[in-house]
Amino acid sequence: MSEKLNILFAAAEVVPFAKTGGLADVAGALPKALQKLGHNIIVVMPRYYSIDKSKLQKLPAPLGVPMGIMGEFWAAVYKTTLPQSEVEIYFIDYEHYFGRSGLYEDDNGGYHDNDNRFVFFSKAALQLCKMLQFTPDIIHANDWHTAAMPILAKTRFVHDFGFAASVLTIHNLQHQGHFYKGVMDVMEVGWEYFNPHSLESLDGVNILKGGIAEADAITTVSKKYAQEIQTPEFGFGLDGHIRAHNYKLFGILNGVDYAEWNPSIDTFLAQNYDVGNIQGKLTCKRNLQKYFNLSVRDDVPLIGFVGRFVEQKGIELIARVINGLLNHDIQVVMLGTGESWAEEFFSEVAYFRDNFALHVGYSNELAHKIEAGCDMFLMPSLFEPCGLNQIYSLRYGTLPIVRATGGLDDTIVNFDEEHHIGNGFKFYDATQEALYNTVLWAVDVYNNNKEAFERMQKFAMQEHFSWEDSAKEYEKVYDFALEHKRGENYGI
Repeated sequence: MSEKLNILFAAAEVVPFAKTGGLADVAGALPKALQKLGHNIIVVMPRYYSIDKSKLQKLPAPLGVPMGIMGEFWAAVYKTTLPQSEVEIYFIDYEHYFGRSGLYEDDNGGYHDNDNRFVFFSKAALQLCKMLQFTPDIIHANDWHTAAMPILAKTRFVHDFGFAASVLTIHNLQHQGHFYKGVMDVMEVGWEYFNPHSLESLDGVNILKGGIAEADAITTVSKKYAQEIQTPEFGFGLDGHIRAHNYKLFGILNGVDYAEWNPSIDTFLAQNYDVGNIQGKLTCKRNLQKYFNLSVRDDVPLIGFVGRFVEQKGIELIARVINGLLNHDIQVVMLGTGESWAEEFFSEVAYFRDNFALHVGYSNELAHKIEAGCDMFLMPSLFEPCGLNQIYSLRYGTLPIVRATGGLDDTIVNFDEEHHIGNGFKFYDATQEALYNTVLWAVDVYNNNKEAFERMQKFAMQEHFSWEDSAKEYEKVYDFALEHKRGENYGI
């Protein structure tokens, strides 16, 4: 692509400022890669009250945001740059919507006004462009939180952004933004969009559905997931709608920030190592065993899990097999938080088992230590749009054990017993038997075929999934979206 673009990138969460999942990782990395390719990009996110505004620069003028029948709201705007870059990121500061303990929910569940919160944010991002006199060629929305932007750009804001092309990235189709239809009067997009081909769903509004219909291009975060969301099993009720728009659907695998996830320079590790000298990994294993008060043994297979304790991540499958697995000579460490039953269940397992350890919560340092210190990494997800931990694991020589779905299937090459090649272990059915047998298969290879296991580790560590490659694929999508928009504007 020779054309250098103005890109508005809007996301509800961005690393390192706020994170609940992979969306934040993408939003913190992809814009930097796009800027390195020569594009002019700004990132916009809410200023949640967990984000310290004293470290940000406040813009002098307030931002007026029209909210339809609710009137006009006024917000403050702060800015800084993404770490290790010159990419400007702007924060929409509005206490009534974002001065809360959580991003989307608290202990009582999802916030009742999430529809208004993120319609407000979507409109604020567009209003900000007007205030900054920034004219985007591309409006890049992410997940349901900003999926109203493609519709807003061609309706309420058509005089300002009528020639901008819109791209919507689906990071997780499970969350769609289902709300009462009255939000139409807040969005101000026109009731003609309240129809089964756009926003309407079960006599309510589905913001993601409308975004899929109205965006000039749609992306998901792996090629396999782009295929899966067109099926009833993974489509969460939108598979038919997505099939109707699959001519503009693209799967682009997420990249990894190797400046952070690299065992040769990782400052969290007890000893650095790389593919040419992997001995330091053993030091990391001993360090992790000591941290968790496990027996310090070089010969025992150590398996790690880092993630949310939720159904999507296969946590119920793990719960069903964990005690059976722990009857074998293995060690397991888990880091995460989520559903209360899971936290309580695994806490009890940790109390009774001396070869199992648990940390409830999240620790970036401990996540790095687990990636480096374990021999294998467990990801039995029921669905996984992309997944990043399995890619981190590859770089650290920690062989993933995964269910073959989404990005897990795209990135993991199943061990070939005959030719001793592969970078991990895969199973296909989301059953406890499949998970149990695959873990024991990996353990058997570790114990009885050291040469093959070490060959797989070295192969895994040489895999490369860069954001530069992903950004070049997004450039192609932007080209497609611009052509689609030009055709739309000229009635083609």
